[in-house]
Amino acid sequence: MTAPTWDPALYLDFDDHRSRPFRDLLARVGATSPRRVVDLGCGPGHLTSVLSARWPDAHVRALDSSSDMVAAARERGIDAELADVVDWVPAPDTDVVVTNAVLQWVPSHPQLLPRWLEALPSGAWFAMQVPGNFGAPSHALVRELLAEPRWRGRAEVRGDSTVPEPAHYAELLASQAADVDVWETTYLHRLTGPDPVLKWISGTALRPVRDALDPGDYEAFRGALAPRLRAAYPMRPDGSTWFPFRRIFAVAQTS
Repeated sequence: MTAPTWDPALYLDFDDHRSRPFRDLLARVGATSPRRVVDLGCGPGHLTSVLSARWPDAHVRALDSSSDMVAAARERGIDAELADVVDWVPAPDTDVVVTNAVLQWVPSHPQLLPRWLEALPSGAWFAMQVPGNFGAPSHALVRELLAEPRWRGRAEVRGDSTVPEPAHYAELLASQAADVDVWETTYLHRLTGPDPVLKWISGTALRPVRDALDPGDYEAFRGALAPRLRAAYPMRPDGSTWFPFRRIFAVAQTS
C-alpha cells in the first residue's frame, strides 16, 4: 500500500483530541537537557512547538514524508524537512526522539525500532504512540465495504494487524533499552456534528480510499459508509457521539 496524501487542514479538525495522546506521551519522557530532539513524523508541525517550549536549548528537528505536511509546518515557522522515517538515522547527539501517530503507516517499523535505539547515545529517550483501534468498527466497516463487489480490489486499507500488541513493543524495545514503559489507553472522545466519525476517519483511515478513487466514487463510498458508522456510533439525544479510540504508547531510555 502506497503512502496516502494528506490534507493538513482536515487532519487538524480534531486537533484537541489528536493532541492529547502526544502530551500524555511526552509527560513520561524524563529528559532534562537534551542536545537534539527529533519530531519524527511532525505532520503540520502543530506539536513541534511543544517540544521547543519544553527544551528551549535543544536543537529541535522536525521531519515528515508528506510534502503537504512539511509545507504546513513551515507556514507555522517550523523548520521542517522532507524525509522518510524508513531512511532516517539518528545523529550521534540525538537525545530525544518522539514519533506520534506515525509508525502505523510504516509496515517495517517493528524492524526499525531496535535499529534506532541501538544508534542512539546512552541515556537517550525514545517515545512512540500509535493507534491501536484497527479492529474497531471505524476501520472494520471500511474493510467490509471495500470487500463488496462495487469496491472490491479498488483500494487497500490497513488491517487489524497493522500494529503489534503492547507486549510485542515491550520486547522489541527491551532488547536495546535499560528502561521500558509500555501502556495503552482508550480515549472516549465526545464528538459533535453530523457524521463525526466519518469526518474523523476522512482525515486519516480513508486517505488511501480517497487516493484510489475518483472524486465521484469517493463520495459514493462515503455515502455508503455513513449510515453504517452512524449505526455503530449512534448519536446521543444531545447531538454528541461517543467515539472510543484505543492507543498504544511506549517510552524507552537507552542503556
